[in-house]
Amino acid sequence: MASEGNTQIYHERQKLQFCLLHALNNLFQQKDAFSRPRLNEIAERLGVEETNKETWTPLSVLFKPHHNALTGNYDINVLIAALEDKGKNVVWHDRRKGANTIDLDGAEDALMGILLNVPVKRFAGLWKSRHWVTLRKIDGVWYDLDSDLVVPQAFEDSGRVREFLDYIIGHGGEVLLIMNNEQITLYACSTCKKLLSQGRIGISEKAAN
Repeated sequence: MASEGNTQIYHERQKLQFCLLHALNNLFQQKDAFSRPRLNEIAERLGVEETNKETWTPLSVLFKPHHNALTGNYDINVLIAALEDKGKNVVWHDRRKGANTIDLDGAEDALMGILLNVPVKRFAGLWKSRHWVTLRKIDGVWYDLDSDLVVPQAFEDSGRVREFLDYIIGHGGEVLLIMNNEQITLYACSTCKKLLSQGRIGISEKAAN
């Protein structure tokens, strides 16, 4: 738990490839909003729904369709299902419009937070993957709750958040708006799934590091 003035901020640090777990708990500002067993259960459920016995190999015991049994590395389908279970909507931001169209100053009961999926390079660029990052507005201030950070980083204002989002978009990242309003229909979860199945979303299936 980090402190920013009188504000208490929950911030999980990176372990193995569990950045999606950390991003979700940072989003909900709660240690056990989700757990490894819960995300594994969701991943297994999705795997059962899509089981194709012809593609099974001994390595399937470790490398599951939607996660790695040892290190995590949960994919976008697990993210969407987990948020649906909490009654949230995922709005996939149209990268062509930039961050200017995102209402960062609206009611906090509408936009819960923002999840970013960004490309990362490690070990001198020899290993490329993707990483989940949470942005959340807490007591009127937007914070970068990236699990790779030592402590949360506060943004000076909404303009700085938009600059950061535009930078992320310009460098191959994806922006997902997490909405509390269940009436949201634009690019809602069902639409995300449809676009994913059609290969029209520019995001890695294994989107974690």
